[in-house]
Order: sequence, then C-alpha cells, then structure tokens
Amino acid sequence: MIKVFIDGSAGTTGLRIRERLSARSDVTLIVLDEEHRKDPAAKKEAMQESDVTFLCLPDDAATEAATLAEGCGTVVIDTSCAHRTADGWTYGMAELAGQREKIAHSKRITNPGCHASGFIALTAPLVHAGLLKKEARLSCFSLTGYSGGGKKMIARYEDPANAASVQAPSLYALSQTHKHLPEMQLICGLDNAPVFCPVVSSFYAGMQVIVPVTPDMLTGEMDDIKSVYKAAYTGKIIRFAEDASEDGFLSAGTFAGRDDMQVGVYGNEERLLLVSRFDNLGKGASGAAIQNMNIALSLPEETGLVLAED
Repeated sequence: MIKVFIDGSAGTTGLRIRERLSARSDVTLIVLDEEHRKDPAAKKEAMQESDVTFLCLPDDAATEAATLAEGCGTVVIDTSCAHRTADGWTYGMAELAGQREKIAHSKRITNPGCHASGFIALTAPLVHAGLLKKEARLSCFSLTGYSGGGKKMIARYEDPANAASVQAPSLYALSQTHKHLPEMQLICGLDNAPVFCPVVSSFYAGMQVIVPVTPDMLTGEMDDIKSVYKAAYTGKIIRFAEDASEDGFLSAGTFAGRDDMQVGVYGNEERLLLVSRFDNLGKGASGAAIQNMNIALSLPEETGLVLAED
C-alpha cells in the first residue's frame, strides 16, 4: 500500500489531490488532526512514514516544509512556485524530452504552474527542435477559469453580490511580473520572458493558452510545427489535434474535469496561433501532480487520471 501525506490539503489543489487519491485502492492517506496540522514535528513524522509527500502550500511555507523533509526517504512533490527554477529539483513535466526519466529517479519534484504548462507544451519542443528561435520576443495569452485563483477568488466569483462585476473576463498580472514567468522562460530555453496576458473569466475550470508566432520567429513553416508536435506528443496525456475547432471556435472550458491536454496550430503562413487546452486544476495542477507520483513510484503513468477515451 502506498502511503501519502498531503501538507496543505485544505487548499484547492490539495483538496483535489486528496479526493483523487481517496478513491484509489492502492493508496492510504496519512492525515493529521487539526491540532497537529501545522506542528513541524508531526509533519516531519508524517513525511518519514510516507512514500510520497505533496506540498500544497504558499511558497514560503513550501520552502519550510521541504526543509523538514530532508533526511526522509519520501518523494516530495511541491505544487507551489517555490522550487520550479531551483537547483536540485526536477521539473515535473514528463512530456518534455528526457524529463520522464529524471522524474522517475527523483526525490524532489516541482509541479509546473498551470499557465506555464500550456505555454511550455507549445513552446519548448519547438525551441528544442531549433524551429522556434530562442531569441524570439513572444507573447502569451491565457484564458482561465476562476478556480485557479484559489479559495478567495472562488468565493468572489460565486458570491451572488458580485454577479455584475465578475460576468465579464478580467485581465490581471498587469505589472508583467507573474510568478509563472521564470519557469516559462527557463524551461523553454528562451532568451526573453514572454509578454504575458492572463485573463480570468466566469467559468469554474478550464484553460486555453495562446502563443502567436510570425515567420521571423521561425526557421520553418506550419507543417514543420505540426511534425514536431506529432513527434513530441505520442501518449494519451498530451495530444496533437489537427483541427479541434467547433464551428470555428475553440472553447477554454472543453477540458474541464480532465487531466489531458490538447495542442494545435492555427492560422496561416503569415500569422500562426499555437494553442493548448486543458483543465487548470487537472493537467495544470492536481492531475500533473498525480502523474508525477505515478512515474516516481514506477506505476502506470495514467493511473487514476481522467483522460479522453480513444
């Protein structure tokens, strides 16, 4: 039986991981009572007992918890931003070249950010293949459901008193210092962080990330991009779609409740749109965390995940 401890199971991601793992017959959860939930000694004991520890905490608290885990044999999977660009931690996006093997042999895994997952899935393979110039000045638009903002944003969007103020999409992170930018640049091997425009709207879950590109940024054409995606994404969790539009529209909510991701390229030879769609709480958070757990424990990668049927 796999023993799992979730430090921070009251947050949105922690709750979703707990719900998912509670339904699995091969997992038992180590749960601290309310009195000991924040007690360092109790948390360390739970980590020592566990095979896997998920950190679902604010960044500073995740850094402290990771220190507590030192000397324990547990696999630590951190869902915060604290270690995404840190030395000694493995970036938990298995679909990147060579990354699955690194995750399988790592005791310290950092889960990707939700927006970052969509951007990296679109951009990293093209840079790696030499098709997208690493010096390109990219922009990125990301449409997300409000659950990505955690309990405070969920409460705001679901309070009837706020109905008028939340009915239209809202741009945020206006200062261009969004916390996902460092990993977006580093993991893709870009010289510059993209101009990032995240937009939250009045749907609970789902995400659509768009990266516009022009010929001057590329060393090839649309068909070359398609070939790279087809070669990079051969499994069930990230898939390339030739054309997934519905009557000329692409909904950001199509993948809500699922753990897979769809990537595609649209437009023409003068103006291209790279597009990924997934659930910000699925492949963008808890689904990716569970995928990383499965890989680290040598389990079938798709165990416990909600994926599209063939």
